[in-house]
Amino acid sequence: MLCAIYKSAKKQQTYLFVKTRDDFSVVPEALMLTFGTPTLVTLTNLATKEKLAFADLDKVKASLDEQGYYLQLPPPKEDLLKQHKAQMDKQKQQGE
Repeated sequence: MLCAIYKSAKKQQTYLFVKTRDDFSVVPEALMLTFGTPTLVTLTNLATKEKLAFADLDKVKASLDEQGYYLQLPPPKEDLLKQHKAQMDKQKQQGE
C-alpha cells in the first residue's frame, strides 16, 4: 500500500498520510484549513513496513482504507508538575 506523507505548515509534528500524492479530495476542508499548505515529506510503501516511528501501522492502514487519509498528531506534552505530584504522593503513601 503506497502512501504520501505530508507535514503541516501550521502545526508542528503534525502529518497527513494520503493514498495518492497531491490528492487531498478525501480530506475534510476544515482539516485542510487547520493543517495549512501540505509539504511532501516522503512517499512510502506501508506493505513493506513493520512499524512506523510515531504512529500505529495497523491504524494508519485501516484509516487509509476506510477514510482515505490518516492524521498523525504530535505526542502529548509531558506534564512534569503532574508527574512530580504523583511521585510525591507515591512516596507519601509508602512512608505511611
